[in-house]
Amino acid sequence: MLEILKKSLEDFSAGNWDSLKASLMTDAVYEELATGTRVQGADKFIDVLQRWRRAFPDVKCTILSGFASGDHVVAEVEWQGTHTGPFEGPFGIVQATNKRGTTRAVIVAKFKDGKLVEEHHYFDMLKMLTDLGLAPGLPVPQPTTKAAAVAAPKA
Repeated sequence: MLEILKKSLEDFSAGNWDSLKASLMTDAVYEELATGTRVQGADKFIDVLQRWRRAFPDVKCTILSGFASGDHVVAEVEWQGTHTGPFEGPFGIVQATNKRGTTRAVIVAKFKDGKLVEEHHYFDMLKMLTDLGLAPGLPVPQPTTKAAAVAAPKA
């Protein structure tokens, strides 16, 4: 299943919409918590992804880590792209900033009969908006590959 997800992300980056649609169940659900987007149906799923690709036509996705369990896949990914087209998001349409951005995300996907039936995409909207110059002056910590140590409270 991780390979199916990887292939669908490659199809997205390449704009291979027919191949991507073939990997979806007809009633597939796509959800982005950061934008408040939730759609059901393969055509609507593809429509949302095409909006992203119009805004970031050179988008690339790298799977940093992932695992499958039962009918689910969880993958940490890194998105990179240049904002050269209109971005249709929760704030309306943002015209191209021509700035490059990188953001990390987690994708939780559910499969049925070898096809994607649900994809929940959790990404750092603040980091993306800051990279694009749309949220200037906000400090955004850079992700690290090591977990931060958390000290236990003293009694």
